[in-house]
Amino acid sequence: ALAVKFSARQRSPHYLLVKEHRVREGSGPAHPPRRTLFVLNVPPYCDPESLSRLFFSCGHVQSVDICDKPEVAEKTDTLKSKFFNPKMTKGFRVAYVVFRSPAGVQAAKALSQRGPLLISTETHPVKTGISKWITSYAASVVDREELKAEVDAFMQDYDKQIAEEEAKAAEEEGVPDEEGWVKVTRKGRKPGLPRTEAANLRVLERERRKRARKELLNFYAWQHRETKREHIAQLRKKFEEDKQRIALMRAQRKFRPY
Repeated sequence: ALAVKFSARQRSPHYLLVKEHRVREGSGPAHPPRRTLFVLNVPPYCDPESLSRLFFSCGHVQSVDICDKPEVAEKTDTLKSKFFNPKMTKGFRVAYVVFRSPAGVQAAKALSQRGPLLISTETHPVKTGISKWITSYAASVVDREELKAEVDAFMQDYDKQIAEEEAKAAEEEGVPDEEGWVKVTRKGRKPGLPRTEAANLRVLERERRKRARKELLNFYAWQHRETKREHIAQLRKKFEEDKQRIALMRAQRKFRPY
């Protein structure tokens, strides 16, 4: 347990729980064993720079990675956006502090024997309370130029990806695989011809005729009533016929136990 303070006026210290990062499987190059310090109970207002300054006296800090929860496997790099789907920090988090040498991890564990360490200083303050809220609100205001640049960069990457996929599909079209199967794309071998204006007019004319026949079939209210009455009469007639047929089938039974 490492006692720290985020302000000189803070009476009670905050405790960070530290230990050497060890996992049975899933350890990757981002969190190498023996050189990674696992830190628990990290406040949401504590950033990677603050932890790097805290453990600077223990040795050269190579990287600091703060996560919402412990990660078993190596995480994949995802596209981070400042404006779309921002990640909201909730509750306390965990951190992985990677040192250049294993001696840094042992020195960081020995810091628990010292008194409370001050993280926030005048030169490097850690913003908390209302000052942090003001900074967060100011950062939430969208800059139009930055937003436009991010959208343009995303669309360029998307167009490039689509072009690469189309080029790859064109190369694989008609080429059999190892088992001799030929992949058929959605375009087909003979793509359909584009519709002309005359073809569009013929389709519209057929739709108009179909709609006119449907509208003239039951134009008046009495036609609706007569149609419903005829339909109900047919249902009743069919029901009576079914009853007579079932009664005849029952009467023709050969096996009569009673």
